[in-house]
Amino acid sequence: MRRLKKCLSLVLVFCLCLAGCGTASISQQTGTWSEMESIGSMDLQYANQFRVDYYEGGFSLITIRDTDQFLVVPKDADIPEGLGNGITVLQQPIENIYVAASSAMDLFGGLDAIDNVRMTSTKQSDWSLPEVQQAIEDGDILYVGKYNTPDYEQVLSENCGMAIESTMIYHNPETKEQLESLGIPVMVEHSSYESHPLGRMEWIKLYGLLLGKTEEAEDFFNQKVNQLDTILTEESSGKTVAFFYISSTGYVNVHKPGDYISKMIELAGGSYVPTADDLKVEENALSTMNMQMEAFYAAAQDADYIIYNSTIDGELDTIDQLLGKSSLLADFKAVKNGDVWCTEKNMFQQSTGAADMISDLHAIVTDEADNSDQLTFLHRLK
Repeated sequence: MRRLKKCLSLVLVFCLCLAGCGTASISQQTGTWSEMESIGSMDLQYANQFRVDYYEGGFSLITIRDTDQFLVVPKDADIPEGLGNGITVLQQPIENIYVAASSAMDLFGGLDAIDNVRMTSTKQSDWSLPEVQQAIEDGDILYVGKYNTPDYEQVLSENCGMAIESTMIYHNPETKEQLESLGIPVMVEHSSYESHPLGRMEWIKLYGLLLGKTEEAEDFFNQKVNQLDTILTEESSGKTVAFFYISSTGYVNVHKPGDYISKMIELAGGSYVPTADDLKVEENALSTMNMQMEAFYAAAQDADYIIYNSTIDGELDTIDQLLGKSSLLADFKAVKNGDVWCTEKNMFQQSTGAADMISDLHAIVTDEADNSDQLTFLHRLK
């Protein structure tokens, strides 16, 4: 309570000084928002969880999931009058950003903009992105506590430009409300809700807009997509692929058909197993589900390739290590043929890696993996 009172006192000082947290002086407002007309919108190929409308004078209106809106105001520009409470103002330059959505960090890296991030809710030991680990070690990025219990006083004292949260924040709405009450704009990013794997990566265009790096974002995205030109137009290989991990309690955790992992496999030319019929998929927001090993055995025993998801319990190097999790896997076609692969730990923190992952999967299902110089996210178990 004492720290919170001190924190609220600091707020009053910050408000009086009109400093730091992404807003501009309302005394300098000119123009009326209702009179401003859109002059175009951002071209998006795959993303559908946000849109951007452009206005004269360099203003941009971001809309996320048709609910949250943010007006990006150019440096030294006045805030239009009549915005109302439904639109949050983000005055450029936006600096000292608090990134509590780990999937967003790699998009900053893709823009060579890690130095715009000042705070994170993920400990150094839990990051697999080397540049982020180094920035935390050097003190350039500060760990300020878990996403739902950040050190508000520290966040405020760092002159925070905005907070970027994952949808997990909706389970702790009081945290979002507290940050906003301190004058810190909060954007909840929904890249994980994109139906297309490349839609997740296309969120780099949104962060490019915020940071004044629109051209860099376009170039990065186009370069990644262009590397898939031939892959996306090829016919399916007809090969089946299972992607899973085994929990400490013996359940097999799989991604549901239609989620981004299964879609990457399909874009790469493979077919995902287990199928929706195998799983009797329930309608809910979860992208994964647990199966009994016997049910997984029945659905995936004949898969041409199996890929072990190492994100939860660490990478595997050998098939023997995999069989140590379940001896039933020894009867799998892929195990007998030596077509067993494992993800690298950094896969799920690298939002910019969707194109590279699709390329890796394509190399596997076309039996070209062993001829590749190096796969980015996958390695064969020995």
